[in-house]
Amino acid sequence: MFKDIAIELSVGFITLLLMLKVLGKIQFSQITPFDFITGMVLGNFVGDSIFDERTTVLEIIFSILLWGLLIYIVEFLTQKSFVLRSFFEGKPSILINKGHIDYKKLKKNHLDLNQLQHLLRKQGYFSLYEAEYVILEQDGNISVAPKHRYATPTKEDLHIDEQKVQLSYALILDGKVDKQNLQELGFDENWLKLQLSQLQIKDYKEVLYAEWQEDSGLQLSKYEYLSST
Repeated sequence: MFKDIAIELSVGFITLLLMLKVLGKIQFSQITPFDFITGMVLGNFVGDSIFDERTTVLEIIFSILLWGLLIYIVEFLTQKSFVLRSFFEGKPSILINKGHIDYKKLKKNHLDLNQLQHLLRKQGYFSLYEAEYVILEQDGNISVAPKHRYATPTKEDLHIDEQKVQLSYALILDGKVDKQNLQELGFDENWLKLQLSQLQIKDYKEVLYAEWQEDSGLQLSKYEYLSST
């Protein structure tokens, strides 16, 4: 019995993993109610079939692949058709329009004022009247365009000179070198070892985390700092 469960669980896990590799970026980039349900059903196929003695390994694989194929077809069609996209994913809904609360839209989306207040507080707004526009997105989150006096000033508003945006690259994580990031920066391990030697570090394993940014150079945290806190 345990052998059969182990085989079915392993096969189901691998098949599900492969299917999620195909659907993953589509499924989790923006979780809509449809995505949530299809993902949950996909996982239940494996869970339910493991304890059903009548279900074979091939039936588990077939069920996962067929369900995954149906999801892929729906996602493909929603990319091609605006009508189907609206049907499966829904449409954004304006809950506050020009500072006025749209009660009909709230009712249509099964929201009350307490829930709207909660969603606004999560965005950093503690009054309904701080928002000029509030849009309920397909995934259930809201986007807020605040009234002018409540908006966060930009660097342009404050007349701060424009500066080049720099990316940071993780070079060492948990004592291991990220060789791909090193190559993207045009460096090699000899350069990295030289940088570490200047800081009296002899081995990568002494480093918990290290990153490189053009304007600040190499910054790192050693394991000894972690143990001393």
